[in-house]
Amino acid sequence: VQLQASGGGLVQTGGSLGLSCVASGFTLDNYAIGWFRQAPGKEREGVSCISASDGRAYYAESVKGRFVVFRDNAKNTVYLQMTSLKPDDTAVYSCNTYFGGTSYWGQGTQVTVSS
Repeated sequence: VQLQASGGGLVQTGGSLGLSCVASGFTLDNYAIGWFRQAPGKEREGVSCISASDGRAYYAESVKGRFVVFRDNAKNTVYLQMTSLKPDDTAVYSCNTYFGGTSYWGQGTQVTVSS
């Protein structure tokens, strides 16, 4: 079971980036997938989550209205589209799922927003 996040990069304030979380070894649409981020010197925080059953999306207040999470089951991938990026969004972004008593983390991808 693996998750691989990608799509990070350097962007200016107000810019956009799209992150991908590709799953292998399991069928991603059967499980909720979460996006988390961790900035230097800060605790990891939850950014967004998409449920398995109905695809309902949840967002942290800090990103609501700017980020959109969605899934493409045919590609076994969950995406995080980020717009109106701010310097405070700078962090390593990772995706996560939990099943069978185990939490699975993908290797993160760096997002840097310059002011």
